[in-house]
Amino acid sequence: MSEAKKAKTYHFHREWEDDYFFTFSNSKSVCLICNAAVAIPKKGNLERHFLTVHKKYASDFPARSALRTEKVSELKRQLAAKQAVFTRPVNKSKAATVASYRVSRVLAKRKKSFKDGEVFKEAFLEAADTLFADFKNKKEIVSSIEDMQLSRNTVTRRCEAMSGDIEQQLQNDIDACLCFSLQFDESTDAVDVAQLCVFIRMVFGDMTAKEELLTILPLKGHTRGSDIFDTFMEFVSKSNLPLFKLTSITTDGAPSMVGRTAGFVALCKLSESFPDFLSYHCIIHQQQLCGKILNMKDVMDVAMKIACSVRARSLQRRLFRAQLEEAGADHTDLLLHTDVRWLSRGRFLERFLELLPEIKEFLKHSTTHAVAYSQLDDGQWLTDLAFLTDVTNKINDLNLELQGKGKHIANMISSVNAFKTKLRLLLSRLQRCDLRSFPHMEAELRRQGKESVELSDAYAQQIQSILSEFERRFADFASIEPVAQFLCFPFANVDVDCIAPQIATLFSLDGSAVENEILTLTNDIELKARATPGISGEFWNLLLEEKYPSLRQCALNMSSLFGSTYLCESAFSHMKIIKSKYRTTLTDDHLAACLRLALSSYRPDYEKLADSSQCQKSH
Repeated sequence: MSEAKKAKTYHFHREWEDDYFFTFSNSKSVCLICNAAVAIPKKGNLERHFLTVHKKYASDFPARSALRTEKVSELKRQLAAKQAVFTRPVNKSKAATVASYRVSRVLAKRKKSFKDGEVFKEAFLEAADTLFADFKNKKEIVSSIEDMQLSRNTVTRRCEAMSGDIEQQLQNDIDACLCFSLQFDESTDAVDVAQLCVFIRMVFGDMTAKEELLTILPLKGHTRGSDIFDTFMEFVSKSNLPLFKLTSITTDGAPSMVGRTAGFVALCKLSESFPDFLSYHCIIHQQQLCGKILNMKDVMDVAMKIACSVRARSLQRRLFRAQLEEAGADHTDLLLHTDVRWLSRGRFLERFLELLPEIKEFLKHSTTHAVAYSQLDDGQWLTDLAFLTDVTNKINDLNLELQGKGKHIANMISSVNAFKTKLRLLLSRLQRCDLRSFPHMEAELRRQGKESVELSDAYAQQIQSILSEFERRFADFASIEPVAQFLCFPFANVDVDCIAPQIATLFSLDGSAVENEILTLTNDIELKARATPGISGEFWNLLLEEKYPSLRQCALNMSSLFGSTYLCESAFSHMKIIKSKYRTTLTDDHLAACLRLALSSYRPDYEKLADSSQCQKSH
């Protein structure tokens, strides 16, 4: 049986437009005169049609003449206008669909309800009535706005589709990255469902890093370490997360996370699915725990009692506000302190100290406050209050410095080390009665007329206890700090016998290979001349993979490390707004979709999403 002959392929030629009044449209040759379609663009077929059906055009419009060229252009415009009658509604519907995707993303970014899309559309139509009053095409503009699909159900579907698109982009980046780290934290939503938040920091071949929300997983029952582990492993199995790329896990200090035997991290290290990875307690949480070592309960208890007594009753609070406004104070109310807020104690004490004269005046003339607070006239108590305010403000400054997205662990360790140095300086100044670093305490002593008073040793002991707590808690980072220092300054005087084993141990590398690469690097004249070192810079991207495989891997792993669980904490703030007491029926899947849209730096592919949707105008 002979092989079938291959079908010959014909191609349309542009000169046939002038020769035979034909054009090529929608994979067919179309006659510009009668709009008849010829399936196969063969010269003989077009010539036969033209000479048989439209022979008069050959004489009325001579070949190669300007008259024929003008007539062909006119007929092409007429054909395009006829085709636009059918394509314009389709394009208009697609534009309305893309617009509805864009508006839905804005609503999700702003953490608004799904039904707010209808409010947006109503407001847009009201504004259009005035904004486009003088426009000739006002009716078309208003019609386009009315075509946008922004009902509650539509916005819900749009958010689901965009979340899926962003999740696919994230999956592509996870597959492309060379290593990543994870941070975990758990909190409850408005209906007391425990939500496990997981963020990922990916590092790619060019040494760039990207931080994104990986997932948020509901925990319906207990939140023990085994429950968290089982839930996460179920997600790993479903999403095919490449755990062999894992470098480190950062958590808060909850027993369910860091328990030695049944904690989540301990179970991960026992599992064969996980490689050897680093694990450590969030730097910001540890810093906050160090601040709680301040033993000045008598000051906080009295200040809190007074603040609560003023704010507990509506009448008292109104009267106090009126007094502050009458006195022209900078602030119009007292703040309250809560332990779960990192910065609340420092801000509460500073506001309390600034409003202390007004507080004393208010309590003196208030008839409802039967308790007399003698501490407000006690010089020692007021000095303690000023000292506590100064110290907590300095701790707050460190806390703010550690917060933020994209913080590298080397920078955070540097901030902690700088603060420890400041504490040593404060300690030495207190011992010399030098109060230049304690403005509130200095002002209070000046007010009391004690310019050159001998300070109590208790203040120095408080600073010493904070310093000792910092030294104890941040011992976990003792193995990371020298490696980070080397990666920032590889051309400094390096003790190879010391740093090579530390790098090899930290990231499970071959010690002899690391040692040889360090010696080669420190003597590489070309690299010294071409770049300035730095973990977050482009220096380590200059190293050839074949020549420095271990050092490149070390730089990649170090760049992937999270320093804190700040991203999880900030995500929970967004979660509280998204799933508020007014949206308690929001499902876990919709919560995850809204949170992903609100936090992600990815941009949905609107055109692809619109092509996969039914592009219809709004009902």
